[in-house]
Amino acid sequence: MSKEKNKEKSWEKIRAPRGKRPLVQCYDGFSELPPIPVSIPQKGAIGETGDWRTYKPVIDQENCIKCGRCYMFCPEGTVEWDKEQEIYIIDYVYCKGCGICAKECPKDAIEMKLEDK
Repeated sequence: MSKEKNKEKSWEKIRAPRGKRPLVQCYDGFSELPPIPVSIPQKGAIGETGDWRTYKPVIDQENCIKCGRCYMFCPEGTVEWDKEQEIYIIDYVYCKGCGICAKECPKDAIEMKLEDK
């Protein structure tokens, strides 16, 4: 089987119904992956959060090393750099409370706190 046909077969694994897909899919490199839409996070891309968020991230500015990982990993683009104060801030209007920023923070300077109702 040619390499091109083999690639088509590996793509079929992804497209197969859930029960027929292998539990772990292995690829030799990125060229074997199917085209996947990738977007740059844009603040409010999914809309305003409303009142359904359970936890919100709170940045401990004293422990923050300003590495920008929270900014880079936020899927909603709600972490912003405040140039005047030279700190990262979170726009809670759009923040969904997913916790990715807290998980990615190397200094644990972001705590997920229960939302006040």
